[in-house]
Amino acid sequence: MRIAMIGLGKMGANMATRLLRGGHEVVAYDLNETAIQAAEAIGAVGARTLDEVAARLPAPRVAWVMVPSGNPTEATVNALADRFAPGDTIIDGGNSNYKDSMRRAAGLEDRGLHFVDVGTSGGVWGLTEGYSMMVGGNEQVVERLWPILETLAPAADQGWGRVGPAGSGHFVKMIHNGIEYGLMQAYAEGFEIMKAKKEFDLSLHQIAEIWRTGSVVRSWLLDLTANALAEDEDLTDIKAWVPDSGEGRWTVFEAVDLDVAAPVITMALQRRLRSRDEAPFSDKLLAALRNQFGGHAVKKAA
Repeated sequence: MRIAMIGLGKMGANMATRLLRGGHEVVAYDLNETAIQAAEAIGAVGARTLDEVAARLPAPRVAWVMVPSGNPTEATVNALADRFAPGDTIIDGGNSNYKDSMRRAAGLEDRGLHFVDVGTSGGVWGLTEGYSMMVGGNEQVVERLWPILETLAPAADQGWGRVGPAGSGHFVKMIHNGIEYGLMQAYAEGFEIMKAKKEFDLSLHQIAEIWRTGSVVRSWLLDLTANALAEDEDLTDIKAWVPDSGEGRWTVFEAVDLDVAAPVITMALQRRLRSRDEAPFSDKLLAALRNQFGGHAVKKAA
């Protein structure tokens, strides 16, 4: 099967590689010429414009978009739609908001085009381990994409599936990422408590390795924790500044809209926001208030 991969960042390039290894033909497009040349070097057909992409795909065309969410995805989907014909399919495998995906699907349907949203998880390990994919879209359209999805998945019948209509794939991926926030925060807090217990002189890496086998808290995230601690148990070269992709925020907003309590995910998101402030104003105000009502000492800024 021939498919276009639009966006050859780390994940897009790895997905193109996995597809090529699985016997598919890939038309590779990116704004970066070096990325296109790298794809060509492993057997992809390079395209320098979206017009070339459309021309090099047999009907019905299939293009997989792997560009940043928001305006880049919007512009890319619209540009492809202008060049595609009725019956063609555009797949968004990025981290788009599910509401945007529902809107895009409706707009493309009016033009006779198909839209499939694929919430994709696997990161840098996906090339070797396969990608977990949560697929949203018309059932018959998704069925035609099975050869591609089976190749990208960990196994033909594992790690992926159609979860519902257009928008549902990105919705499920959004919740997946919210859960991920909570799991990561729990590991981080637990290991910090153990690190603070100086009298036991605990080896955090050793403990992570013990927990990896037989423990009820074993997981792939724990495996990655062990990897990180093996490299540097004190994490001396890493700044305590944690970004977020936006999906945790969307999960929290959705919980509020649906009147669902989600305190763990919400606090995990708040903790990430807090990590970016080296001198939180709220903490300064707390110190000032203690001084005002109780005369408690405050530490002056350097």
